[in-house]
Amino acid sequence: MGRLQGKVCVITGAGAGIGRGIAELFSIEGAKVVLSSRRETNGKTVCDQLTTAGYDTSFVKCDISDSTDVEHLFDETIQQYGRIDVLINNAGINFVKPFTETTLSDFDRVIGTDLRGTFLCTSRAVREMLKTGGGSIINITSVHTIAGMEGAAPYDAAKWGVVGLTKSLAVELSSKNIRVNALSPGLIATQIWDDIQAAAPDAQACNRYWQSNIPAGRVGTVEDVAFFALFLASDESRYVCGANLLVDGGMTSQLVSRPEFDSKDLTGGAR
Repeated sequence: MGRLQGKVCVITGAGAGIGRGIAELFSIEGAKVVLSSRRETNGKTVCDQLTTAGYDTSFVKCDISDSTDVEHLFDETIQQYGRIDVLINNAGINFVKPFTETTLSDFDRVIGTDLRGTFLCTSRAVREMLKTGGGSIINITSVHTIAGMEGAAPYDAAKWGVVGLTKSLAVELSSKNIRVNALSPGLIATQIWDDIQAAAPDAQACNRYWQSNIPAGRVGTVEDVAFFALFLASDESRYVCGANLLVDGGMTSQLVSRPEFDSKDLTGGAR
């Protein structure tokens, strides 16, 4: 029997990348999975593949920044399954642009999806979970919640906001058996990683640079994130709430990039 046997799980942004990886693993672990995606072709393709493989899955097109879309997503889920046990707030958009060139429209677009969308989905999920005795909400954030990067001000602001929302709701809802946690991936092999390499003048040099920032020595996989999400969704994590948990290969623990040279031993001495 799977670790999520019979649990109803809603996963946003499930058409590709991390969301797709979570949907596939949760299906294997016995969950009834409702996939949502802003792009119908992507999400429906994943759903059809899982359904053909014998898993209990369905797809609902949803732009999480649109409150009407969000209500439709949860209405459809309740109509089909009658409850929601797990919500994975994964849908989001990334953003890289110098701050001096960032417009209000840019800022609103990122905040509207990454933060407002998380609020909208969580608000409805909580109302449903209160009716059925609880559940687990997992907000996919980023290592940007530990440290920032240039050109990512709206994205960083949105993800930090999601962590604040996570902690506040954990304090308020844990006594009602609703656990809310954040899961912060580092560099993961998704379309974003492909885009980073494609934009670099030298893809191999780009790869070496980024891996020098990861003590584990490799870019993460969607499975690395999915297995951690599985733990948070399962009853095994029943005492974990309000946490921001890192899946980053040690990236945020490293002070600076590894040098491309060997240093002599330092024996200490006066400063």
